[in-house]
Amino acid sequence: MRVAIAIELTDEERARLVAYVRGATTPHRLVKRARVVLLAADGMVNKDIAAEVGMARGPVGRWRKRFAEQRLPGIEKDAPRPGNPSPDRAELTEKILEATTQTEPEHATHWSTRTLAEELGVSDTRVARVWRAHGLQPHRVKTFKVSNDPHFAEKVRDVVGLYLDPPQRAIVLSVDEKTQVQALDRTQKGLPIHPGKCGTRTHDYKRNGTTTLFAALNVAEGIVIDKCMKRHRHQEWIRFLKEIDARTPSELDLHLIADNYATHKHPAVLRWLKRHPRFHMHFIPTSSSWLNLVEWFFADLTTKRLRRGSFRNVPELVRPIGAYVEHHNDTTEGFEWTKTADSFLAKVARAKATLDKIMD
Repeated sequence: MRVAIAIELTDEERARLVAYVRGATTPHRLVKRARVVLLAADGMVNKDIAAEVGMARGPVGRWRKRFAEQRLPGIEKDAPRPGNPSPDRAELTEKILEATTQTEPEHATHWSTRTLAEELGVSDTRVARVWRAHGLQPHRVKTFKVSNDPHFAEKVRDVVGLYLDPPQRAIVLSVDEKTQVQALDRTQKGLPIHPGKCGTRTHDYKRNGTTTLFAALNVAEGIVIDKCMKRHRHQEWIRFLKEIDARTPSELDLHLIADNYATHKHPAVLRWLKRHPRFHMHFIPTSSSWLNLVEWFFADLTTKRLRRGSFRNVPELVRPIGAYVEHHNDTTEGFEWTKTADSFLAKVARAKATLDKIMD
């Protein structure tokens, strides 16, 4: 009588197998294999394991043996299937990759698995498998623009230098306005989230006015100085500069990183800055909002507090903005910039080279 191989597990192996069994996204076949090994380690025989897991006795014995010989890698990877691979598979893969990256469908901007499969005369499953293996997602696109600022390198080195090595006895502030923040009120209450179903909200809404959020992010501490105003002209910008002046220690210089919005360079603003010499302006290159750290704060505010909010009027919008800023200031640990100016310049140089090649 044959005796099944005894299985003894280390604490690490057992923890990994239990995680596989409990994991919501673990492939079903791996869940079964993990259960086989766990039950074998508990002393169950293959016949009982097969009944418990819902698997034939033959596969139970094979997975038990493979784990005994190869441990976790033995069940995590599928064994090679019998038979020789198709000689046309590599050629077909190259064909799919070339069509995906070098061509476009006649009546659309990008391929889907079905349209490309029909074009090449293959199954959409094959196309999907090749895309997944090579990290291709034609349905997705990211926004990107190479700055044409003639002083791009100079400005990048200036701003990144402030992030990496701020001046002594000075505060570095990333400043900007989040304009046209709308007080939107949904026409109906949304349905709540519950297991198996996401929450809902109506597609339509009522506009109840707007506000502009002025914000200055203290890069070292993460603290935000904020002020909401109706408009965003140079008058409001000067009022915000006065707010910064009042809420920062008077003995420290202030280095403000801002974008190239005309309001920031208005003659009245320049006259005000001349009368307040502790203010030093540093402008990021055009089309380079990613270099202004306060944009990260605006993105978090939009995602976490504004996008799903419902506001019947502007005061109902301004209050939660202020509450979010207060909570942020109580919990922030500041920002640590790690990228060097040279790394950005090298990346932009590669992007420009690629664009030049495309244009040729």
